[in-house]
Amino acid sequence: MAGSQLLILDKKQIQQKINRIAYQILEDNINEKEIVLAGIWDRGYKLALRLKKVLAKISDMKIVMLKIELERKSSRLIANTDLDESHWKNKVVILVDDVLNSGKTLAYGLGVFLNTPHKKIRTVVLVDRSHKIFPIATDFVGLQMSTVLKEHVDVVMDVEGEEDRVYLS
Repeated sequence: MAGSQLLILDKKQIQQKINRIAYQILEDNINEKEIVLAGIWDRGYKLALRLKKVLAKISDMKIVMLKIELERKSSRLIANTDLDESHWKNKVVILVDDVLNSGKTLAYGLGVFLNTPHKKIRTVVLVDRSHKIFPIATDFVGLQMSTVLKEHVDVVMDVEGEEDRVYLS
């Protein structure tokens, strides 16, 4: 399969997954007045923005956007956020990323919130590849699929959704 790409999700299917996840988030937080969507830069953040758009249409919840930038190649947690912890303290946090592979990125993303009290933390991924080596559970998943380790899942997503595609290569 070297060099070839197989389309897994097209623009319409991705939007359907985002809509379903948004409704699941709403159901899980029906009594909340405010939630924090914490997107891992950059595709996780783009997915979080798209979730915010849907949630704004279907609920009156206030949605705080938080961008998390991680040093992915580091062997320890190095993270920066665009807001200080007062914005997520004692609130519901929804951590968002595009693909779950080993679980390292989500584990590091969760590390950002460990020293601050919160109501609950939930995780969202568009695609779960089922290759976890970290003890990470996903709460809301667009597509769960088994792949071989050599395969790669590419998520192409812009904020407006014009170029949305998910490929297996």
